[in-house]
Amino acid sequence: MSDFSIKVGDTSPAILVELSPSDVDVSGASVVFNMWDRRTKTVKIDRAAATIVAASGPAQLSYAWAVGDTDTEDTFEAEFEVTYVDGSVETFPNDSYIRVNVKSDIA
Repeated sequence: MSDFSIKVGDTSPAILVELSPSDVDVSGASVVFNMWDRRTKTVKIDRAAATIVAASGPAQLSYAWAVGDTDTEDTFEAEFEVTYVDGSVETFPNDSYIRVNVKSDIA
């Protein structure tokens, strides 16, 4: 997964990730988004509803920022948590985090 950058206070664009491996199928699943401060491990976003953009071939997930999500300049780590129809849970990425860089505005 790659880095994502956004400016303080912005709520667009949404964060969009393509799942790996590319044969993951999230049809019928539910998805949440989690994000914490990389250094302090303080949770910033806790299980916020996310969207399945493409269920397969390869699957894509998205989170639309809410007011307050990007109010602090910092580097965060994020992940998407998928709950499949059978109740099993898988976190993406499962070997690292999505680095979210919230940068300050000039004015």
